[in-house]
Amino acid sequence: MNWRTVLVYTALMVTMLVSGMTTSAQNLCDSDICVVQFNASWNTSNNVDYLEKLTDCEVMNVNIDEGAYQSDYKIVVVPTIIVFNGKEVQRFQANIMMEMEATKKDVQSVIDEIIYSDF
Repeated sequence: MNWRTVLVYTALMVTMLVSGMTTSAQNLCDSDICVVQFNASWNTSNNVDYLEKLTDCEVMNVNIDEGAYQSDYKIVVVPTIIVFNGKEVQRFQANIMMEMEATKKDVQSVIDEIIYSDF
């Protein structure tokens, strides 16, 4: 881990603490189950590549450089993956190296759990 990574991570944390987190997160997709990856343009090398392989959900990629996504969805580290079912169900955040540790299986199991809970 180098000092730049720590500095960027710390800056993101401070920004979120200073920028009041009052807006409630809402589903960004038209479908019932939606998986959204929030990332920044400077961190595209850490984009999660398995999202398009998820089943029974809609997938979106959101660039927090544009709009108020970072404050509206309380994004403190990128990438962050949020599973929505009308509201936030589960959040997966990157580690301190800004790499996602959650696997496709982890995210798909949340989706499957939502679907099975309807029966």
